[in-house]
Amino acid sequence: MTVPMIEAELELEAKTELGEGPVWDPLGRCLYFVDILRGHVHRYEPATRTFGTFRIGQSVGAIALTESGGLVLAVRDGFARLNVESGDVSVIAKVEADRPHLRMNDGNCDAAGRFWAGTMALDERPDAGTLYRLSPGGQVEVMLRPVTISNGIDWTDDERSMYFIDTAAGSVDVFDFEATTGAISNRRTFVGIAREQGAPDGLTVDADGFVWVSLWGGGAVHRYAPSGALDHVVRLPVTHPTSCAFGGSDLRDLYITTASVALTPGERARQPQAGGLFRCRPGPSGRPPNRYKD
Repeated sequence: MTVPMIEAELELEAKTELGEGPVWDPLGRCLYFVDILRGHVHRYEPATRTFGTFRIGQSVGAIALTESGGLVLAVRDGFARLNVESGDVSVIAKVEADRPHLRMNDGNCDAAGRFWAGTMALDERPDAGTLYRLSPGGQVEVMLRPVTISNGIDWTDDERSMYFIDTAAGSVDVFDFEATTGAISNRRTFVGIAREQGAPDGLTVDADGFVWVSLWGGGAVHRYAPSGALDHVVRLPVTHPTSCAFGGSDLRDLYITTASVALTPGERARQPQAGGLFRCRPGPSGRPPNRYKD
């Protein structure tokens, strides 16, 4: 069977080094995303093409909306809160702040309002990272270790399964998930990614329960059915997509963040749009994002 191919186009020339973590805010009608190494949180309004930046002062790997209207951040030193009106950043909990060779990478919020985010070593050494969970009361718990490059994470609608990527493993894994307690168990491979296709990075689950996976170095985003079968391919004119999220008024715009940090000077010259924000309308719709209960 031929897998449908979709082309993503440049939406915003964001010029990120390591764009990541897109989150659509239905109330603000805007997309938030980060530039990890620069410590930037970007805000983009498609209707007006307004683009702004919050400078956090340290690397920021992941973000989520909060019930109070701001953002919760996974930063180098742990978890923090961003007031999007004032730009003020306040600490929620410190995590491994005394280990400067580590940083937070990717994360997401579950339906109960718990924010999950994991760490990795700056030099990507094996097994140096940990997946953490920030509860609404500010308590931080270790959920999984060791991890090498903690990456994409999302849940099924029935809250019985949690998808998770450790990029170094070359696969998308799935856990049994207990919604009340947030416990995870029974890890197994959902889909393996062949090396020549790229390395699995960020992911999102759409309204039909299909899983969209960004392929670092592969220049594509793959959509997988709940069975693990490849269903769609989104192609990009750059090699390093990092993550994706649905947005827009109908949640049918797929926004894709990308990176330029891994490119050689020659590759940068051949990929002038690297680090940009891309968009396509593949057909399926996404789901409203979960919010951290602050």
